[in-house]
Amino acid sequence: MSQSKKPSAKLTLLALAISAFGIGSTEFISVGLLPLITDDFGISLSTAGLTVSIYALGVTVGAPLLTALTSRLSRKTVLLLVMAIFIVGNLTAALAPNFSILLIGRIISALAHGVFMSIASVIAADVVEPNKRASAIAFMFTGLTLATVTGVPLGTFIGQVMDWRMSFIFIVIIGIIGLISNAMLVPSQLSKGNPISIRDIGKVLGNIRMLLILFITAIGYGGAFVVYTYVSPILEQYMGYSPHAVVIILVVYGICVAIGNTLGGHFANQNPLRSIFFIFVGLALALLGIGFTLESPIIGLIMVLIMGLFMFMNVPGLQLYAVILSEKYVPSAISMASALNISAFNIGIFLGSYIGGFIIRHQSLAHTPLYGFLMVMLAALVTLLWLLFDKREK
Repeated sequence: MSQSKKPSAKLTLLALAISAFGIGSTEFISVGLLPLITDDFGISLSTAGLTVSIYALGVTVGAPLLTALTSRLSRKTVLLLVMAIFIVGNLTAALAPNFSILLIGRIISALAHGVFMSIASVIAADVVEPNKRASAIAFMFTGLTLATVTGVPLGTFIGQVMDWRMSFIFIVIIGIIGLISNAMLVPSQLSKGNPISIRDIGKVLGNIRMLLILFITAIGYGGAFVVYTYVSPILEQYMGYSPHAVVIILVVYGICVAIGNTLGGHFANQNPLRSIFFIFVGLALALLGIGFTLESPIIGLIMVLIMGLFMFMNVPGLQLYAVILSEKYVPSAISMASALNISAFNIGIFLGSYIGGFIIRHQSLAHTPLYGFLMVMLAALVTLLWLLFDKREK
């Protein structure tokens, strides 16, 4: 019996990975398209940056609220609903007659993002034997990693060769493939989750340690987005790279992100909080390095790639530590704690890209690395104080 179930479990994970690839691609697709969107709508670079920050805000609100609202529905129903919303959002963005409609499309697809993250992890763990759960979730997340390595650069390339709208059509097609795969390959007989209450938000936010990890996640992770949101114009305007060279750089950047993410998971297994501190310091120094080498094509590019290496390295550690803390201090609201930490990552993206846009408007693009450095160093300092406090308590 178990022999016949194994292939279907693999196919289920493949369907989830395809959907994760689409969701991961759409999150940062506009990073490579910013110069094209500014030209098409005749808007400023900082205004175009709203396509990143507004998306992040949609995930922030959508993750905890929609996770709670859909917790009584069957998991497969939620998954299919999420993918349908995702397709509608990206289609709206592709057909947007003006910038406001583009932002509405981004918000719609963002609402799908947060719920997908929580539901897909649970389904992945549910279709395999208990001792293979971590591997199943990791396989599902390879879709997100692949999106950073190939989805975003490919979307950028399509936008440059054809039109930025075709980049969103490309994501709509992936979404349709994901929806059909989920309908056919995800089993209907999945265990139902425990109903999640909106009141669980209060339980999580009422605990000082939970608040602290959410703050560190938002500020530390968000610091990189002050620069990353505007990395295409930085590479073109200051380092002198052509738009086609930027596509290749984004592929290499994605590989650095994938390596960093894998290393981060390994480091976090030992001592999550200590690894979080050291990774933040590495990221902060990379951002400062970009600021000092902005007009050097080679050294500046190396600094950008080092930023990529450190940028997602803390994601496994921050998510793991949020779960560890919730198990200890708010055991009745672990699912909500996990959803709120996903929100915190996206508050960071919103803050980082919004602050970056503000700096561009009031100072210049060249000042963004300094402010990114200050944000990440603040998170590193709070983490260090927490480490020292925990040491004293022991």
